[in-house]
Amino acid sequence: MFEKQKRIPDPEVIVDMMPLPDGLKAIKAERDRMVTDVITGVSDKFLVIVGPCSAHEQAPVLDYVERLGKLNEKVKDKLVLVPRIYTNKPRTKGVGYKGMFSQPDPTKGEDILKGIFAIRELNIKAIEASGLAAADEMLYPANIHYVEDLLSYIAVGARSSENQLHRLVSSGVDVPVGIKNPMSGSLLVLLNSIYAAQSPQIFKLNGWQVKTDGNPLAHAILRGAVDSYGNDIPNFHYETVMQLAEGYAHAGLQNPALIIDANHSNSGKQFKQQIRICEEVMQNRNYDADFKRIVKGFMIESFIEEGCQTEDVIYGKSITDPCLGWCDTERLLLDIAEKV
Repeated sequence: MFEKQKRIPDPEVIVDMMPLPDGLKAIKAERDRMVTDVITGVSDKFLVIVGPCSAHEQAPVLDYVERLGKLNEKVKDKLVLVPRIYTNKPRTKGVGYKGMFSQPDPTKGEDILKGIFAIRELNIKAIEASGLAAADEMLYPANIHYVEDLLSYIAVGARSSENQLHRLVSSGVDVPVGIKNPMSGSLLVLLNSIYAAQSPQIFKLNGWQVKTDGNPLAHAILRGAVDSYGNDIPNFHYETVMQLAEGYAHAGLQNPALIIDANHSNSGKQFKQQIRICEEVMQNRNYDADFKRIVKGFMIESFIEEGCQTEDVIYGKSITDPCLGWCDTERLLLDIAEKV
């Protein structure tokens, strides 16, 4: 039985109530172009999507993003930085903290309407504070239109990459969509997901039959896999990347591109390992021109304080997966910029 609790207005209503100010629209459009140019190969800059595992509180997220904006001035000739402002969190068992979209205050119950306004406010303030537009995960496809006008990058998670609606909605998004390999690690499933997202589609969404032109900016993210015993299987190594490059060619997909997720099953959630993983990938980019051509960037989980906590008592420390601290993040991004 479903109990109706609260009517949620349509996305168009919410966007009209809290629009992106005109002065920030040009910044967002320019960030969209920069990310797109990396994915299409127009730019040889390197994309880095970096930030906390989950954006659970406004003040430390804005603090972090402002630091990232200042660091951007040092690396902007080599890197395109995109802050992770992840406001939806998948839960393996369906319970626990579900992100700011559902729980604008992680210590209280779920209030989705307040959550929508909270994430719009956070993203608008983040662009204003840093000059950078963010990335978020499309956990619930029907909800993407509440925030799509604020984001320069959208990710589809490993648990969602085989879902038909995620693939269809990705085909209508106007910014790059990174699709993670499924938990099984299947490259064939990943390539099929990208093919569907790049193809024109007709389907039902939010009470409408909609038509899309396909999203040529849909691309792959390798995040590692998990075997039937729960063991992590890294897939950022040279051999897997080149297998995926070959699969791209055979499938005839547009804009072959790959982002390496340095955390999750690639690192076994050992957050410090992200540094080593990035170093290995950068070495392989310098070793092999084909590897360099397809590997366009990293996803890195990082916050002000390293590690994670079970309760929100330490400012700027993750309440979900453990993250690199700011000092290590700054050094890592400067090092990546030197090796691009």
